[in-house]
Amino acid sequence: MEHPPTNPVSMQAADHSNREREVFEELQTRLPGIYAAFGDRAAEQTVLIIPSLSLDPEVLAKVSGIHHYEERLLCLLILLRLPRVNIVFVTSQPIDDSIIDYYLHLLPGIPGKHARRRLTLLSCHDASPAPLTQKILERPRLLQRIRKSIVNPSASHITCFNATPLERSLSVELKLPLYACDPDRIHYGSKSHGREIFRAAGVDIPDGIEHLHDEDRLVNALAEMKLRNPDLKRAVIKLNEGFSGEGNALFDYDPAESPELRQELQDRIAAQLPNRIRFEAPDMTWDAYLEKLGEMGGIVECWIEGREKHSPSVQCRIDPLGKVSVISTHDQVLGGPSGQVYLGCTFPADERYRLAIQEAGLKIAHILKEKGVLGIWGVDFVSVKSENRWTHYAIEINLRKGGTTFPFLVLEFLTDGAYDAECGIYRLPGGQARCYYASDNLQKPRYKGLSPDDLIDTMVYHQLHFDSTAQQGVVFHLMGSLSQFGKFGVTCIAETPEQAEELYRKTMRVLDQETSQEAAVFQSDR
Repeated sequence: MEHPPTNPVSMQAADHSNREREVFEELQTRLPGIYAAFGDRAAEQTVLIIPSLSLDPEVLAKVSGIHHYEERLLCLLILLRLPRVNIVFVTSQPIDDSIIDYYLHLLPGIPGKHARRRLTLLSCHDASPAPLTQKILERPRLLQRIRKSIVNPSASHITCFNATPLERSLSVELKLPLYACDPDRIHYGSKSHGREIFRAAGVDIPDGIEHLHDEDRLVNALAEMKLRNPDLKRAVIKLNEGFSGEGNALFDYDPAESPELRQELQDRIAAQLPNRIRFEAPDMTWDAYLEKLGEMGGIVECWIEGREKHSPSVQCRIDPLGKVSVISTHDQVLGGPSGQVYLGCTFPADERYRLAIQEAGLKIAHILKEKGVLGIWGVDFVSVKSENRWTHYAIEINLRKGGTTFPFLVLEFLTDGAYDAECGIYRLPGGQARCYYASDNLQKPRYKGLSPDDLIDTMVYHQLHFDSTAQQGVVFHLMGSLSQFGKFGVTCIAETPEQAEELYRKTMRVLDQETSQEAAVFQSDR
């Protein structure tokens, strides 16, 4: 048989990709030594922070103020409390100096000037929706400036929001290891592969069908689930690479649909599906959603019903030394049309089930470790109580820093405590507990026009700012999105969950009062 001619361009691309993987794997062998030395106050190291949201730009565009979400990794500036750590922080657009000063003044025991000297801020000056890492790779002079900013390259590494082939290319370009999951393994964080991981770990999952890539398979899956469970009322459709619930959609079954006639059931679902699906993302259309399903695939799961239902999550770490650990549990605060969009979280998770979901998280962690996964990641659950028994359904793996990562890092870096996995509580050296209520989505039209300085001044005046002596108070983030979008985030740290939530509500009351007065003055002037 005659073979088709070989495409030399494809061969060159494949060779380049293979060479890049080989170099990347060699760089990654340096991580265990770097990780083991991290925290040594005498060790000079540089952390290159790349807060790129290397995700589907059309899905990200549905999130208000998304280009400011790079600021969430500013919590890592608190690493400057280690006196010989240097940080290079790269963003798409420059960050306001007042925001940087705010984080540097949070540092316990380190003069702001000393910390500022060890911080290098670089920007692409590019507001386009392309991922930050792509922008960096397209700018040779910026790459050179990054190289010149790295102190002691042999003891330095890159950290990022999520790892894709773009971040691997950057790692190889800069000859720095990447403390994140190998991009060749990120598919384990997709909705479809996540269900396979859950089965291997032996944890409960909702009834569902994965690896769907077109409308016909989606219709067949919805019909199959109804045939399995004639009483099923709703199903949730999820894009494999959806972000913060924005890739989810809810489908309501027609009570008149008969589960006995498969073909009739499929035909009826196919005819009504475009009009009976409800999207979590605003302005999403059926045609656009179907196109995304074709590109990235997805799953269908039964909607978990329950009178008492919660959405906890477990955050785990697989470190470069091979140690597996649970680092936190949370109860998620959800919103959106059907309550699937992440708005915030409380730490720790409810004491009635936090140890149970820790155990499930560890089972999943050991499966992922066997598959070569590295770094901080999380698992989301839907937990339902029935007859005094909790059932925890694993629904998603996030192989990236998620919405629960940032507030926990703030707590960990600003206080001198540690997470006690035996009881699921974070304790200071004196034994006092610390909890928090955190949100990325404090957003109101009346907040528009406020600057970061306005927010900080208001909180200082009302004594809500973080107090390093008491090790409690409010820490802000996403302040860059405040003026244009009226949106920012908080982490409210206190001794009990009730105190943390009250601190959150007090923050809201104070800000509402301040902005309502301004609105009244504005109206009277008119």
